[in-house]
Amino acid sequence: MSKDHVERALESDAPLSAAVHQRDVGKEAAEERGWHEAALVGRSVTINRPRAEVYAFWRDFRNLARFLENIERVEVGDDRRSHWVIEAPAGRTVEWDSQIVEDEPDSLIAWESLQGGDIKNTGRIEFSDAAPGRGTLVTATIVYDPPGGDIGKLIAKLFQKEPKVQARRDLRRFKQLMETGEISTSAAPDAGPRGSFS
Repeated sequence: MSKDHVERALESDAPLSAAVHQRDVGKEAAEERGWHEAALVGRSVTINRPRAEVYAFWRDFRNLARFLENIERVEVGDDRRSHWVIEAPAGRTVEWDSQIVEDEPDSLIAWESLQGGDIKNTGRIEFSDAAPGRGTLVTATIVYDPPGGDIGKLIAKLFQKEPKVQARRDLRRFKQLMETGEISTSAAPDAGPRGSFS
């Protein structure tokens, strides 16, 4: 993984120790898989809700389309597998199947894409107690390996928004949804009905 990609984690909103942890986790994941062009995105947000509640909401992957901006839908196959459909430019979609590889209730969800998908990716969402009275610190570390060819060009357009900026926006939307029950229209101009929390 190049120095530029590693530094993306160090520019995260996380405290320095968390950013270094994200960098190390991402670098190790990319090296294990032989992803030499992999990109690393690391972000953190504090949500003023109990850790168990925040984990449970995220763990039901069907909820993710409510705050992850580019997600069209996540179809849950079983307790470990899911199918992701992402909105791409020109009315196209990008898809892959994903499998949970680690699941520690109220603490950690880690996943990996399966063979045959449009984007190879792996990542982890960690949930830890924030400062007393502040709720839950959510830390996202995502590594993806962009493909070549036509699908690679499509994915490049999809990710033309800087991934770390998109990750920050998505986590802010998650924070709003968990804390207020909805996503404000200024943060989500196209949220529509999927922006509501019930």
